[in-house]
Amino acid sequence: MPPTGPASERRSARTAVVWSGLQPVLDRAPHQEVLDIGGGTGGFAVGVAELGHRVRVVDPSPDALASLDRRARESGVDDRVTGQQGDLSSLLDVADPGSADVVLCHGVLEVVDDPAVALATIAEVLRPGGMLSLLVAQHHAAVVARAMAGHFEQARSLLDGAPPGQQGPTGRSGRRFTDDELTVLLSGAGFTVATTHAVRVFADLVPGSLLDLEPGATAALLELEEAVSERAEYRPLAAQLHVLASR
Repeated sequence: MPPTGPASERRSARTAVVWSGLQPVLDRAPHQEVLDIGGGTGGFAVGVAELGHRVRVVDPSPDALASLDRRARESGVDDRVTGQQGDLSSLLDVADPGSADVVLCHGVLEVVDDPAVALATIAEVLRPGGMLSLLVAQHHAAVVARAMAGHFEQARSLLDGAPPGQQGPTGRSGRRFTDDELTVLLSGAGFTVATTHAVRVFADLVPGSLLDLEPGATAALLELEEAVSERAEYRPLAAQLHVLASR
């Protein structure tokens, strides 16, 4: 059975690019205050705590926070991980302005009422010079995915998309963003984009059976994902975009 837990998450073809981008931010100073918005069961939070940082997870699900607590205890970092019920709309009720060195906002901007307001709130809880790790669904890849699954009408509807401040046409998966839309939103909230990485360019397209049957296939896929992650021409093919931005 392959290894599980935060260490293996850092080497997963679906998450390795995000970890690689985040690592220099986590390495720039020890014992940073990290706020993980919507961090759920701690897939990132526990791994960050294992590197010596203090992490507060804000999530609306009490069940997810209970799982986070168990996961942190099992990994021996429960003294550095805390969970608190809440969401982006009430973030300032649970996090003081200027209290975080790093904010993780992964898979959350897609479902907030107003992305611009949400990013402004995140900027408020970051200290000057603090960093935001933002992971969002990417618009163009969603069109391709719908078409490849045979959902051509959904693909056509999604093709025209919706403004970044509105729900997408399917209504269930939330918004999706292009690289340019993210840059405008982040700039409007006072952020400066440091890096943008393409995430899951190929990982969602390769059949799991192929990875199981071909020795070394998973490692080769991971290497390929990391190789294309910094190439701007592959961003429209990525299922997600990972942006690091400074306040």
